Amino acid sequence: MLKRLMPILTFLLLVLPHSAVLADEYSDTIKIFKEAGESGDFFNNAYGYAVFPTVGKGAIVVGGAYGSGRVYEQGKVIGEAKMTQVSVGFQLGGQAYSEIIFFQDSRALKEFTSGSFEFAADASVVAITAAANASASTTGASAGASGGKRDANTVGKYNKGMATFTVAKGGLMYQAAIAGQKFSFKPH
Repeated sequence: MLKRLMPILTFLLLVLPHSAVLADEYSDTIKIFKEAGESGDFFNNAYGYAVFPTVGKGAIVVGGAYGSGRVYEQGKVIGEAKMTQVSVGFQLGGQAYSEIIFFQDSRALKEFTSGSFEFAADASVVAITAAANASASTTGASAGASGGKRDANTVGKYNKGMATFTVAKGGLMYQAAIAGQKFSFKPH
Protein backbone atom coordinates (compact mmCIF):
# COMPACT_ATOMS: atom_id res chain seq x y z
CA MET A 1 0.00 0.00 0.00
CA LEU A 2 2.81 2.40 0.89
CA LYS A 3 4.49 1.66 -2.47
CA ARG A 4 1.36 2.84 -4.27
CA LEU A 5 1.03 5.99 -2.17
CA MET A 6 4.66 7.11 -2.54
CA PRO A 7 4.38 8.25 -6.19
CA ILE A 8 1.17 10.13 -5.42
CA LEU A 9 2.65 11.80 -2.33
CA THR A 10 5.84 12.67 -4.23
CA PHE A 11 3.81 14.23 -7.03
CA LEU A 12 1.73 16.27 -4.59
CA LEU A 13 4.80 17.46 -2.68
CA LEU A 14 6.46 18.58 -5.90
CA VAL A 15 3.49 20.17 -7.64
CA LEU A 16 1.39 21.81 -4.92
CA PRO A 17 4.03 24.22 -3.58
CA HIS A 18 4.73 25.48 -7.09
CA SER A 19 1.03 25.94 -7.82
CA ALA A 20 0.62 28.05 -4.70
CA VAL A 21 3.66 30.17 -5.58
CA LEU A 22 2.34 30.79 -9.09
CA ALA A 23 -1.12 31.62 -7.80
CA ASP A 24 0.38 34.09 -5.35
CA GLU A 25 2.58 35.60 -8.06
CA TYR A 26 -0.46 36.31 -10.25
CA SER A 27 -2.58 37.52 -7.33
CA ASP A 28 0.22 39.76 -6.10
CA THR A 29 0.77 41.25 -9.56
CA ILE A 30 -2.95 41.89 -10.07
CA LYS A 31 -3.08 43.55 -6.64
CA ILE A 32 -0.18 45.86 -7.58
CA PHE A 33 -1.99 46.96 -10.75
CA LYS A 34 -5.28 47.40 -8.87
CA GLU A 35 -3.52 49.76 -6.45
CA ALA A 36 -1.40 51.57 -9.09
CA GLY A 37 -3.16 54.73 -10.14
CA GLU A 38 -5.33 54.57 -13.25
CA SER A 39 -4.74 50.90 -14.01
CA GLY A 40 -6.89 50.04 -10.99
CA ASP A 41 -9.92 51.66 -12.63
CA PHE A 42 -9.59 49.39 -15.67
CA PHE A 43 -10.49 46.31 -13.60
CA ASN A 44 -13.98 47.80 -13.12
CA ASN A 45 -14.83 48.03 -16.82
CA ALA A 46 -12.45 45.75 -18.76
CA TYR A 47 -13.90 42.72 -20.51
CA GLY A 48 -10.67 40.85 -19.78
CA TYR A 49 -6.93 41.19 -19.32
CA ALA A 50 -3.60 39.43 -19.76
CA VAL A 51 -1.16 39.64 -16.85
CA PHE A 52 2.57 38.90 -16.99
CA PRO A 53 4.00 38.87 -13.44
CA THR A 54 7.63 39.03 -14.59
CA VAL A 55 9.03 39.98 -17.96
CA GLY A 56 12.82 39.75 -18.14
CA LYS A 57 14.59 41.99 -20.62
CA GLY A 58 18.26 42.43 -21.56
CA ALA A 59 20.18 44.19 -24.29
CA ILE A 60 23.50 45.30 -25.70
CA VAL A 61 22.45 47.01 -28.98
CA VAL A 62 20.29 43.97 -29.82
CA GLY A 63 17.92 42.95 -27.06
CA GLY A 64 15.31 40.42 -26.12
CA ALA A 65 12.60 39.91 -23.55
CA TYR A 66 10.41 37.03 -22.43
CA GLY A 67 7.50 36.55 -20.07
CA SER A 68 4.74 34.06 -19.32
CA GLY A 69 1.27 35.08 -18.29
CA ARG A 70 -2.38 34.27 -17.94
CA VAL A 71 -5.35 35.58 -19.87
CA TYR A 72 -8.58 36.38 -18.02
CA GLU A 73 -12.07 36.82 -19.47
CA GLN A 74 -14.53 38.51 -17.12
CA GLY A 75 -12.39 37.54 -14.11
CA LYS A 76 -11.81 33.87 -15.04
CA VAL A 77 -8.61 32.35 -16.41
CA ILE A 78 -9.14 31.15 -20.00
CA GLY A 79 -5.57 30.34 -21.00
CA GLU A 80 -1.85 30.94 -20.91
CA ALA A 81 0.10 33.54 -22.90
CA LYS A 82 3.77 33.94 -23.81
CA MET A 83 5.41 37.23 -24.70
CA THR A 84 8.65 37.56 -26.64
CA GLN A 85 10.33 40.75 -27.74
CA VAL A 86 13.22 41.60 -30.03
CA SER A 87 14.66 45.10 -30.13
CA VAL A 88 17.39 46.87 -32.11
CA GLY A 89 18.88 50.29 -31.36
CA PHE A 90 20.83 52.17 -28.73
CA GLN A 91 20.20 50.10 -25.60
CA LEU A 92 22.16 48.65 -22.74
CA GLY A 93 21.27 46.82 -19.54
CA GLY A 94 18.67 44.53 -18.10
CA GLN A 95 15.40 44.91 -16.30
CA ALA A 96 12.43 43.03 -14.95
CA TYR A 97 8.92 44.38 -15.00
CA SER A 98 5.29 43.32 -14.71
CA GLU A 99 2.91 43.97 -17.58
CA ILE A 100 -0.86 43.93 -17.94
CA ILE A 101 -2.94 44.37 -21.08
CA PHE A 102 -6.62 45.25 -20.64
CA PHE A 103 -9.21 44.33 -23.27
CA GLN A 104 -12.12 46.74 -23.52
CA ASP A 105 -14.49 44.27 -25.18
CA SER A 106 -14.78 40.72 -26.53
CA ARG A 107 -13.49 41.84 -29.94
CA ALA A 108 -10.20 43.05 -28.45
CA LEU A 109 -9.81 39.85 -26.42
CA LYS A 110 -10.54 37.73 -29.50
CA GLU A 111 -7.94 39.67 -31.51
CA PHE A 112 -5.32 39.03 -28.80
CA THR A 113 -6.15 35.32 -28.43
CA SER A 114 -6.46 34.65 -32.18
CA GLY A 115 -3.04 33.00 -32.43
CA SER A 116 -0.25 35.50 -32.57
CA PHE A 117 -0.62 39.17 -31.78
CA GLU A 118 2.03 41.92 -31.98
CA PHE A 119 2.82 45.33 -30.49
CA ALA A 120 5.69 47.37 -31.95
CA ALA A 121 7.97 50.41 -31.45
CA ASP A 122 8.76 51.54 -27.92
CA ALA A 123 11.23 53.68 -25.99
CA SER A 124 11.79 53.52 -22.23
CA VAL A 125 14.13 54.45 -19.41
CA VAL A 126 14.33 52.22 -16.31
CA ALA A 127 16.58 52.70 -13.26
CA ILE A 128 16.38 50.19 -10.37
CA THR A 129 12.67 50.34 -9.42
CA ALA A 130 11.88 53.75 -10.87
CA ALA A 131 10.70 53.88 -14.46
CA ALA A 132 9.36 56.19 -17.10
CA ASN A 133 8.24 54.93 -20.45
CA ALA A 134 6.39 55.77 -23.61
CA SER A 135 5.18 53.39 -26.27
CA ALA A 136 3.70 53.51 -29.73
CA SER A 137 2.33 50.37 -31.29
CA THR A 138 0.02 48.90 -33.85
CA THR A 139 -2.77 49.47 -31.34
CA GLY A 140 -1.85 53.04 -30.37
CA ALA A 141 0.26 54.88 -27.85
CA SER A 142 0.60 54.78 -24.09
CA ALA A 143 2.80 56.25 -21.40
CA GLY A 144 3.45 55.61 -17.76
CA ALA A 145 5.74 55.96 -14.83
CA SER A 146 6.35 54.01 -11.68
CA GLY A 147 8.48 54.13 -8.60
CA GLY A 148 8.22 50.42 -7.91
CA LYS A 149 5.69 48.09 -6.32
CA ARG A 150 4.78 50.21 -3.32
CA ASP A 151 4.32 53.54 -5.04
CA ALA A 152 3.51 52.51 -8.58
CA ASN A 153 1.74 55.09 -10.67
CA THR A 154 0.32 54.37 -14.08
CA VAL A 155 -1.25 56.46 -16.81
CA GLY A 156 -3.08 55.17 -19.86
CA LYS A 157 -6.25 54.77 -21.89
CA TYR A 158 -7.83 52.32 -24.32
CA ASN A 159 -6.65 52.55 -27.88
CA LYS A 160 -8.27 50.21 -30.40
CA GLY A 161 -9.76 48.28 -27.49
CA MET A 162 -6.53 47.67 -25.55
CA ALA A 163 -4.60 49.44 -22.79
CA THR A 164 -1.15 48.36 -21.59
CA PHE A 165 0.55 49.15 -18.28
CA THR A 166 3.94 48.18 -16.85
CA VAL A 167 5.42 48.42 -13.36
CA ALA A 168 9.19 48.20 -12.96
CA LYS A 169 10.45 45.46 -10.65
CA GLY A 170 14.16 46.20 -10.91
CA GLY A 171 17.20 46.53 -13.10
CA LEU A 172 19.09 49.22 -14.89
CA MET A 173 18.40 49.81 -18.56
CA TYR A 174 18.56 52.59 -21.08
CA GLN A 175 16.67 52.02 -24.30
CA ALA A 176 16.00 54.09 -27.41
CA ALA A 177 15.18 51.31 -29.82
CA ILE A 178 12.66 49.85 -32.18
CA ALA A 179 11.09 46.80 -30.56
CA GLY A 180 8.32 44.36 -31.31
CA GLN A 181 6.40 42.38 -28.72
CA LYS A 182 4.79 39.18 -29.96
CA PHE A 183 2.21 37.23 -27.96
CA SER A 184 1.02 33.67 -28.30
CA PHE A 185 -2.03 32.18 -26.60
CA LYS A 186 -2.87 28.66 -25.48
CA PRO A 187 -6.45 28.14 -24.26
CA HIS A 188 -7.25 25.93 -21.25
